[in-house]
Amino acid sequence: MALHVPKAPGMAQMMKEGSRYFSGLEEAVFRNINACKQFTQTVRTAYGPNGMNKMVINHIEKLFVTSDAGTIMRELDIEHPAAKLMVMAAQMQESEVGDGTNFVVIFAGALLEASEELLRLGITTSEIVTGFEAALEKALEFLSTLVVYEVTDVRNIDQVKRGLKSAIMSKQYGNEDLLTSLISEACVSILPEQTTFNVDNVRVCKILGAGLQSSQVIQGMVFKRCVEGDVTKQLKAKIAIYTCPVDITPTETKGTVLIKSATELLNFSRGEESLLDSQIKAIADAGATVIVSGGKIGDMALHFLNKYNIMAVRIPSKFDLRRLCKTVGATALSKLIPPTQDELGYADSVYTDELGDTSVVVFKSEGNEGRISTIVVRGSTENYMDDIERCIDDGVNTFKAMTKDGKFLAGAGAVEIELAAHIAAYADTLPGLDQYAVRKFATALETFPKTLAENSGNRASELLSKLYAAHKEGKKNYGFDINGYGASITDAVEAGIFDSYRTKEWALKYAVNSACTILKVDQIIMAKRAGGPKLPAQGGHNSDDE
Repeated sequence: MALHVPKAPGMAQMMKEGSRYFSGLEEAVFRNINACKQFTQTVRTAYGPNGMNKMVINHIEKLFVTSDAGTIMRELDIEHPAAKLMVMAAQMQESEVGDGTNFVVIFAGALLEASEELLRLGITTSEIVTGFEAALEKALEFLSTLVVYEVTDVRNIDQVKRGLKSAIMSKQYGNEDLLTSLISEACVSILPEQTTFNVDNVRVCKILGAGLQSSQVIQGMVFKRCVEGDVTKQLKAKIAIYTCPVDITPTETKGTVLIKSATELLNFSRGEESLLDSQIKAIADAGATVIVSGGKIGDMALHFLNKYNIMAVRIPSKFDLRRLCKTVGATALSKLIPPTQDELGYADSVYTDELGDTSVVVFKSEGNEGRISTIVVRGSTENYMDDIERCIDDGVNTFKAMTKDGKFLAGAGAVEIELAAHIAAYADTLPGLDQYAVRKFATALETFPKTLAENSGNRASELLSKLYAAHKEGKKNYGFDINGYGASITDAVEAGIFDSYRTKEWALKYAVNSACTILKVDQIIMAKRAGGPKLPAQGGHNSDDE
């Protein structure tokens, strides 16, 4: 009879062998907080204009060199469940506002770090969570009184530039003036009258060579492709777009043709040629001067396209075809039939150009509101241009937030210090133990000016004391001066440093929600991993054992 060995009592006896179980403060809460602290410290050094770059190599060995927290988190593929909650909060911030992901992670990490001290002092997690939520409510209420600038007309490029500049400066310090004017021009030129602004309507085309100063905005679309035929330019072009190949159409059913002589063979092939000729002639008669195809363009078809002076462009991506249809106002056709006047698109000019050693096809449409504009980015390396693209993406998202809510707060850490002072004063009015959590909330807000100072190589404690002194004197908009010597401070509004009100509001909400969710976890139960044991490495033909 086999000897029965009883399992340990509790949760372990209900689970399969190989499952893991942690509970209590030491095993669950502190373990989670520690993981989140480690993760926060990684992205914290990338915060602000002087933030350091991270070199991230993802699971398919693609290299990213960036200080954009959203990209770092996306490519790191974090597995720890508590840190994953912070990543999810940052992703929600990305989809809601499009910027401020680093703020969410840093603030959530600072709150958890502060709560660790409170837990060790014997304050319960429920009291900490209550304190954090009360402080958040007070912070959001006070935040609306700190608005210092508002974009009243989103079609006014000067107003838009002033609002966008800080968001771009934090990613590309030194290139902010050029990028701000490019993004403002691209966004304002396609802003629709009625519907909401779509960030997908601002495209980026990256072309290697020259420098960033050679970048430009083109109204329309730019494709890194060559034309198929001999025609390279069409003015006032009428465009027919096909998702099918432009070639001799194969028959739908199988058929057998019995050919008895060479003459019959010639007549058969001539019949196919004349059919293709008549199809392309019909398209030319319909007024089309440019044909865009999603499939291949055959040699015979090219001969007839050149004959009727039609420009041929091949775009294999169905997503690019859809965007092109939207840009030129065309309807994509699935069969090689002549288009009607409604199905034809229109562009002021379609032409080929050479930027550096890259051939491009440009579909240019001036003055088409609600259509698409393209920012052509030039640069010395692919990695550098990828970083510029991420910066443009943040700028376009900030513009979208501006169309919904044009309010801005003072940047450079000024708002955080003013909030911290206000919440610390609010904590003194509370009677219960949650006042300690509210005070820690104020301390966590100090992390941002501290981080800006540390990343710029200055003393954080010296900067904080200067900022608190200035704010006590009523200088509410004073923040860290990144250009000054040492821990110097400046009026953020006069310096033109702003933070979007909408970004800050959502970031505070998501950070506090994720921190409170992590604190409420008191048990971690991990089921046995799927799959059997790993096979040992198999020795091949030339293995060392032989």
